[in-house]
Amino acid sequence: MAGLNRVLVAGIGNIFLGDDGFGPEVLRRLAATDRGGSSAGPAGARLVDYGIRGMHLAYDLLDGWEALVLVDALPDRGAPGTIRVFEADVDAFGQGGGLDAHGMDPGSVFAGLAALGGTAPRTIVVGCEVRTVEEGIGLSPEVESAVDGAVTAVLDVLAGLTVVPDGAAARGEEG
Repeated sequence: MAGLNRVLVAGIGNIFLGDDGFGPEVLRRLAATDRGGSSAGPAGARLVDYGIRGMHLAYDLLDGWEALVLVDALPDRGAPGTIRVFEADVDAFGQGGGLDAHGMDPGSVFAGLAALGGTAPRTIVVGCEVRTVEEGIGLSPEVESAVDGAVTAVLDVLAGLTVVPDGAAARGEEG
């Protein structure tokens, strides 16, 4: 099976709104465990903490990524701290809203990407149900305890995508 060599792992969320900072915290831990914090992440994937810069992510998606792993906070459905991993229906995300240059939710990002003439790559979401998104820095205990599990989930997703480290594809190697 041929591997992917252009995978973007994007942490999204606002660190000033409690558990909404889940994505950036997972990316911080992923970077700290791989090559001393470089942006070339596990298995050659590129790690970027986008925070609340949705249009920046939309512009970066124009660069021809083969897959996107979004790490984000999910609405509370009664089980704060629960990790959910699923493939996003990027067409459905983009149908509800129009272009919002200041929006960070996936629908706004994909609408911005479409407005720029791009199409979303295969997108996997690694999310965590929140306890609170009230003003304040720091994750709730439930979400904080889920961060290491989310790091593992991202690594599992990358392994499942059969990511190929940079240069290995040219040599015919798989990751």
